[in-house]
Amino acid sequence: MPINSNLIPIPMNDFQTWVHAKQQRTEHALESTLPTPEIAPHILHEAMRYAVMGGGKRIRALLAYASAEFCGVPAEQADNAASAVELIHAYSLVHDDLPCMDDDDLRRGKPSCHKRFDEATALLVGDALQSLAFQIISQPIEGIEPDIQLKMVHLLATASGSRGMAGGQAIDLASIGKNLNQTELEHMHIHKTGALIRASALLGVYCSNQTNSQKIHAVDQFAQSIGLAFQVVDDILDNEADTKTLGKTAGKDAESNKPTYVTILGIVRAKELASELFNHAIEPLVQYGSESDRLIHLAKFITQRNF
Repeated sequence: MPINSNLIPIPMNDFQTWVHAKQQRTEHALESTLPTPEIAPHILHEAMRYAVMGGGKRIRALLAYASAEFCGVPAEQADNAASAVELIHAYSLVHDDLPCMDDDDLRRGKPSCHKRFDEATALLVGDALQSLAFQIISQPIEGIEPDIQLKMVHLLATASGSRGMAGGQAIDLASIGKNLNQTELEHMHIHKTGALIRASALLGVYCSNQTNSQKIHAVDQFAQSIGLAFQVVDDILDNEADTKTLGKTAGKDAESNKPTYVTILGIVRAKELASELFNHAIEPLVQYGSESDRLIHLAKFITQRNF
């Protein structure tokens, strides 16, 4: 039976406190990881920090922490995974905003990296952030076995490459002006958006040294659905929210003649789909009771943000 997400109460004070604490933890971890502008090459390091710090909801880091918590992992054991997925995400945004990609001048409420600096610097920022992500997730992490870390590196690499996020962006660029059906659009976003979101959640589980358990399968099913739901909601917000709320140019996809869930399904059906995907996401988790509360509340936070 479908679950009405409105009937799942979020203890707001507790959840908001948790979100704020993990967001602050992520900021601190990233601050400690990124080179300072005093270190040469100065402009590159300044631009890397500009692209990463002080913006975004840190959804991918939150997923890593929530799934780690689901498996009884202390937050410090998941810090590297949480930071790595945020660095990969930041690199993808810097490259997506370039004129040769989505050509956007605004990101997280401030000028895009290539507008604040220049295109060549922005390109190098993306390259350097990607390398830094793999640097921190491959270095020894107390409490995680080396063979598990190797699986984590493999997972993140796959999610970031041509069979994941980069491939999804290539499909996206090739789809401009085309009339995709829902299956084709879903295929694109499983790669472009969903792959890194899935990796974020699974990396948190891997931090518990598990790679084959009921819990990891539950998180995998959860993450696949919530990754698609995230994109559906993004498309809805691109249609309904303003630039100030989004922190990026509102209506950019429609202006660029890109296929979205809203253009294919309409706004009402897109919202219904977001709710259905929420149900699919939490279905494998409800059997765990309060152990899965963070993931379920995070799923509701993702699917109901700002609408």
